[in-house]
Formats: sequence, structure tokens, C-alpha cells
Amino acid sequence: MSGGKETPRQKMIGMMYLVLTALLALNVSKSILDAFVAIEENMQKANLTELFRGDEKKSELKETAFDDTNPERARKAKILFEAVEQIDKITAERIREIDGLKMEILKACGEDVSTVSQSGSIIMEKYNNKENPLKPIRMNLSFVNGKDKYDDPMRIMLGEETDIKNPKGKGLKLWNSLNKYRAQITELVASTHVYTNKSGKAVTDTKYSFKAPSINKFKDQADLNRQIKKSMSKQNVHLDDKDAILEIYRGLTKEERMDVDEMKGVHWIGKTFDHSPSVAAIASLSSLQKEILAARASAITTIRSRVGGGEYSFNHIIPLAYGPEVVNANEEFTVEVLMAAYDSDKKPEVVYNGEIIKDVRNGKGYIKLKGSGSTMELSGTVSIRNKSGLKKEMAWTKTITVMKPQGSIEMPQYNILYRGYDNIVNATASGYASTVLTPSNATAVRFGEGYIVRPGSGRSSTLTVSGRTADGRTVQLKKVQYKVVSLPDPTLYLGSSKDGGKCGSSRLLQAKLPPEIPLNAKYKVLSWKCSTSSMRTHLSLEVLGI
Repeated sequence: MSGGKETPRQKMIGMMYLVLTALLALNVSKSILDAFVAIEENMQKANLTELFRGDEKKSELKETAFDDTNPERARKAKILFEAVEQIDKITAERIREIDGLKMEILKACGEDVSTVSQSGSIIMEKYNNKENPLKPIRMNLSFVNGKDKYDDPMRIMLGEETDIKNPKGKGLKLWNSLNKYRAQITELVASTHVYTNKSGKAVTDTKYSFKAPSINKFKDQADLNRQIKKSMSKQNVHLDDKDAILEIYRGLTKEERMDVDEMKGVHWIGKTFDHSPSVAAIASLSSLQKEILAARASAITTIRSRVGGGEYSFNHIIPLAYGPEVVNANEEFTVEVLMAAYDSDKKPEVVYNGEIIKDVRNGKGYIKLKGSGSTMELSGTVSIRNKSGLKKEMAWTKTITVMKPQGSIEMPQYNILYRGYDNIVNATASGYASTVLTPSNATAVRFGEGYIVRPGSGRSSTLTVSGRTADGRTVQLKKVQYKVVSLPDPTLYLGSSKDGGKCGSSRLLQAKLPPEIPLNAKYKVLSWKCSTSSMRTHLSLEVLGI
């Protein structure tokens, strides 16, 4: 543009391009700043929504506390209302603190914050500590003249040295204040359980509590959830509070240090307010107020639920009956009957084996399985969201005993037990958790899926099969008497020839039962004699059964 070979006309054209480029850059910058103004406006509206959500639940609790028609519930509600007042106190301190930072930034940037009007000024509604200390200052940032000023916000939030790794000044104080609030509100939620003692007085149940950990380093949201749940698992936190505490703690948690571009270990305050224009800094502060008010609303909603009513919506009811799937004749059993309510517009989320069940209807999840093994241990979770959107999750378990289909055929004349032999007996008590075989004049030892029975010296033995129920009771089902006889004598074989048969060339000598006796008895030959007559073999032996 300034080269000696350029004509005056070319120089003028180059200058025009430079000016045009600068104007385009200014327009882009103005569009970005206007976007922050819009974000701040939406954030302020969201703050009012969260404030109203918490106030609504607080009003419900207050109404219950002064309801004379149910004195016991009213006494509980009064104690809980005191806890809510404490939550509002610590919440108002943070709202006031953040509003103070907003005003300090605007004043440092030379803005007029003394004028208050609904139109034409930055401040539309001042902070009122007496009427509503939880309501943030209402602002209109479109009237901010120095929207792009960032030196003053940086100096106020990061300190004079503006060190983004180790911020000082008001930003570090705010960081510590937010972490303290996170601990205070979660601990208050966990400790606000009330019960009625023997004298009828409502008192705080001190066995439930939560000491909030300091978690500001995590890989991702899943890792953050694991750390919070691990901390709760080591403490006596009420089951109904765990989901609420998890949501509140997670919503107020920031990762303290992170890598920004090529710089490592940048503090969250430094990342958020480094070279942040005034309107962007104020929008960030309003976002923190929204998180605080949302935590307050969730905490009050949880505490409000302690005295019942109104947290979950229902528009359908169904009768349910639960009992054993299989019963035996003359066996006593119990059926549980209850009425269940559900919202047809809010389906529960049923999880089995780590997967969400798709077949959910009429407030129930349907899981189709095939029986396998002897016992099936099923488990998972079921969850539903309340009116505030908070998910309530509970674990479920179910044990199913799998019975094998079978029939029975008996031949009473052949009820025989052999003395000195491992008699294999299969016994089944259908419909029971386990089977028990009890012998008389015999011993019975488990062998695979059956028993090995060895009778004594008497002429008979009785076997009794019983079923053992899940609660440990034993029910006698059948008793059978068996004849007890000695094991038949074996026959001595020389090869395939037995006594009186033709003698072959085989030299294999063995003692065994003939094929018409289907017993798997084994014998040891102690001594034997052999005589022949006309190629006939006559054998005699002394054997030992083993």
C-alpha cells in the first residue's frame, strides 16, 4: 500500500480496504457484545424462575406448618421450615455477594448505576435486602456504554497482577464462598429428617448426616458422580436424599484447574474472567446466581417432601397382588395386595442388567427371560421424575427358583436296596427351594444331583423325601420302604466262557454279574479253581466285592 510503485489511486483503494476491514471487525465485536447482553437478560429471567420454584415449595411447607387439622404433621413441618429459613439465609448471602461484584465492575467501568428506572438506565430494580434478599438486581445491559471494557473486570476478579493461574482479589474470595455454600446446603439437606418420639414430640433425627467432601478435580461428569456417590456411601445419608444431594452438589461444582490452549493449570476464575468484557463478566456472575437459586429450589423441594404430598403426580391407579409363583398342597402362603398409582404421562425408567427396558406400560416395566440353572438372581433400578424434574432412583431385586419339569413312574415290587453296594437314588421335592433325603437303617450321601444310599444289616430300610422352603422350614412329602438284600454272587468268566461253558483260547479271568442284573458292581478275585471235562470248563472261585 505504501510501496513506491503504487499509483495514488491504488493507495486510496488499499486505504479503503483497510478501513472496511476495521469496520467489519467492529461490527463482529458489537454483535458478540450484544449477544452477551441477550444472554444476561435470559439468565436474569431464569433466576426469577428458580426463585419462584423455591418460594412455591417454601409456601407449601409454611402452610403445612400452620395446618391445625394435622397437628403431628404441622409440628414436623415447623422444624423443617426452620431449616429452610437457614438455607434462605446462606443463599441470600451469596446473591448479595455476587450482586456487589456486578455493581463494583460497572462502577469501575465508569457506568451510571445510581439511576433506577424500567427504561433508559442500567439498573431496573435495586437489590432489596428487606423485601426479598434472594432476588438479584434487575439490570438492562443494553445501556452499558463500555460493553467491551475488560481491564477493570480482570483487575477486580483476578487481582492487580491478573494472574490466571493463581487469582487473588474478589475472584478467589468468590470461589471459596461458592465451595462453602455447596457444603452448607448439601449438609443441611442431609440433616433435616424429623420423627415423632414416644412422647409425641417431633424431633430432628440426628442419625442421618452428610459431611460434604471437597471435590474440584474430576475427569468428566461420570467421574464426578462416582466421587460424590463414593463419599455418600461411607456416610449415613438417607436413601431418599442421595439423588437430591448428588444433583445439588454436581450443579454447584466447577473443575478448579484446566488446560487452556497451551497453558496448563489455569484456575476456573482465570479462565472465566480473563479478558472478559464487562457484559460477559456480569453474565457469568448471573449464571452463578442461577446455579445457587436452582440448588436452593432443589433443597427446599427435598425438605418439603419430608411431610408428604404433592411431589409426584399420579392420574391412574391399579391393584397389585404379590405372592409365590408355585405352592404345594397343604402349604401355607401369603399374598400381598396393594394399590399402586402412576402417571401415564411420565413413564418410569426400568433398568435390568445395565440396560434400559423398552417395554414400559401402565406404570410397569416388562422383562422377558428364560429360566436357567436352579436359581436366578435378578436386580436393577427403577426411577421416576417428580414435578420438579428430579429423578428418584431405587434398586430392585428378585429371586426366582427354577424347577425342572418331570414325571414319575414307580414299580413297587422292585423297591430294593442292596447291602454292600452304592445304591444311587434320585429324589426331588418339586416346588421347594431344596430337597432333603432322610434314610432309616441306611446312610445317604450327596452324589451329583442324587444320593448314594448304603443300607444297614436289617431286612428293610425307609427313605423319606422332604422339601425345604425358602425360610428354612422342612415339609415331609413322601416315605417309601425298601427291601434290603445282599448283593448277588458274581460269575467267574474265562474270556467269554462261564462255568459249564466251552473253553476258548482267552486267558482273561474276571468275576462279574451276568448281563441280566443291571448293577455296576465290581469284584476282586481272591482264589479260583478250574477243571475240564470234554472241553467243558468248570470254575470255582472266592471273590471280594469292591
